[in-house]
Amino acid sequence: MKKLAGIIIFVLSAFMSEAQWHDTLHEVFKYKSSIDARLESRYSFINNEIVSVTGVRLGVAFQRKLRIGGGISWLKSDYKITFYPINIFGRKDTVQRYLKFAYLCFYLDFVFYKTKRWQLSVPIQMGLGSLWFQRKTAYNIFGADRKYFLALYEPGITAQFKVFKWIGLGADVAYRFSAKDNVKIRQDLDIDHTKYKVLAWSPTYSFKLLIWFDQLYYQVFPNSKITKRFGPAVW
Repeated sequence: MKKLAGIIIFVLSAFMSEAQWHDTLHEVFKYKSSIDARLESRYSFINNEIVSVTGVRLGVAFQRKLRIGGGISWLKSDYKITFYPINIFGRKDTVQRYLKFAYLCFYLDFVFYKTKRWQLSVPIQMGLGSLWFQRKTAYNIFGADRKYFLALYEPGITAQFKVFKWIGLGADVAYRFSAKDNVKIRQDLDIDHTKYKVLAWSPTYSFKLLIWFDQLYYQVFPNSKITKRFGPAVW
């Protein structure tokens, strides 16, 4: 895992000098890794409408400098699309379906600037999954007539401000590049391509309330055995 992380950091940090790179790599890996588990919610745009994408993440963190892991994401918003299938009489019907998608992803978040309260990092996500259309709002993966391939790549930047050692605020801005069967989708659903651009390239953003429960524990129980072993709380 550490060798893979080192290769990825090297690619992302090509702009750094050799001395900076050596110092950063040494600092990241001189501490033991810890579990990185979190829920994630971000906002994006589909046909100029704001939608919410939710995800679950599980990975490892190296001294809050580097996080690597994977997870699953899915469209949380109920988003309708109208399409016009040809009926048995050769005429177009008007039918509405809910857009759904889900994908497995790999994420990496590397901190390149850090002070006592401020932190800037480069988060990157890559995912593979499917999108489909269904009649009801509740997810029904096996009830869809057709599923379409979906690949996503989302580079971005995150700013974080620590109010106290255990709580902070954050903002994330990224850009979503997507690859999918656009031609096949439009042919199957007879969608007007001038009106609908399903999961087109677009910016994403999120605002976060950050709570570090380990740091909170160290603050509340400074004399506990756990705090003496793993603490104390740090900026």
